[in-house]
Amino acid sequence: MADPIVNSIRKSTLSQQVLEKIVFLLINGELKPGDKLPPEMELMEQLGVSRTVLREALSSLETLEIIKRKPRGGTVVNEKVGSDPFTAMLALSINNLPAVIEARMALELGLVTIAAEKITEDQLEQLEATIRNIEKNAHMNYGEYDKEFHKIIALSANNPVVEGMITSLLITHQKTDSLIQYREPETTVEHHQAIYDALKKRDPHEAFSAMYRHLSFVRGKILKNIDEER
Repeated sequence: MADPIVNSIRKSTLSQQVLEKIVFLLINGELKPGDKLPPEMELMEQLGVSRTVLREALSSLETLEIIKRKPRGGTVVNEKVGSDPFTAMLALSINNLPAVIEARMALELGLVTIAAEKITEDQLEQLEATIRNIEKNAHMNYGEYDKEFHKIIALSANNPVVEGMITSLLITHQKTDSLIQYREPETTVEHHQAIYDALKKRDPHEAFSAMYRHLSFVRGKILKNIDEER
């Protein structure tokens, strides 16, 4: 009898290989923003994979905003990819969860210190609103409010060079958020409030410490879940 776990690993590995192949075609210029991918059947033959594997890879690429699938319009490479190389590079490591979490920490810890100097009063009000929304939706999936909190901080850096990294940041957030099996709203609110308070005081050192505490907690929680599933 076939082992479902082994089959799942094989399928996942094949899917990642397909994803990497398409990303490498982008990196070396064989595929360009706006290009249309061949039809599914043709891709399956070229890559030697099943429809299930191909669709899993394409779904990951769509989540990463590398491709767009249009009804009756086929699959095209996102025009934004040309100006956002970070997303393409992230795609190569999207299933390396420790690396993804570390990438998120590296980005956010830098951004929050800049935010402490640049964040506007309007953005502070928006941050506070997301905290209150998490409180109101404590017994529901409040992931979108959590994501919005981190997005506001990233955007408040107001740096055109950093803007290309923000999409990657939100993708890593989405990836890590999807792995959280149980919510702890009181802890989330406590951590977010501490980050907000530091930003309101315009204190980059306190903001860094508060964000590090929060992201370390998230990292520990996710890696524990991964270890328990092995």
